Amino acid sequence: MTDAIRIRCLQTIAEREIEGLSDVLIDCVEGGASVSFMLPMSRAKADAFWRSTAASVARGERVVLGAEDAAGTIVGTAQVILAQPENQPHRGDLAKMLVHRRARRRGVGAALLVAAERSALSAGKTLLVLDTASDDAERLYARQGWQRCGEIPNYALWPDGRPCATTFFYKFLRE
Repeated sequence: MTDAIRIRCLQTIAEREIEGLSDVLIDCVEGGASVSFMLPMSRAKADAFWRSTAASVARGERVVLGAEDAAGTIVGTAQVILAQPENQPHRGDLAKMLVHRRARRRGVGAALLVAAERSALSAGKTLLVLDTASDDAERLYARQGWQRCGEIPNYALWPDGRPCATTFFYKFLRE
């Protein structure tokens, strides 16, 4: 990883962060990422998502991490969803791990993943789960010790409306 990337826990998400996070989300969806959004991906849709996410952070339901470059621009993000049903207090979900296309292949995803795992463990979680439709992400998760569970065909849609499979992973966390 380049020394110029810094991972920061966004305990409050201000307007500057919403703008940067929205830039990353828009870039990823426009690049074809299946992350719950369809084309066209508007600034209003992205901003609304991050404002809702900020409210969830404020309620203690999730952790949002931001990866920043040397200029302080957000180039990646990941979330750990802490709020789970009462019979799953030990589990968290890794969600919306996104890296702007211009910042890929620089270790940003791996750094976000490590920080997300640490955040989850600090919050008392011992198991993380995730799903992905990205082959590149699958390789990253496997390299970082995540266990592949399997694939469900036609689970979601690509942003252009075509069906896509989703692969599920889990990882037990240890100090």
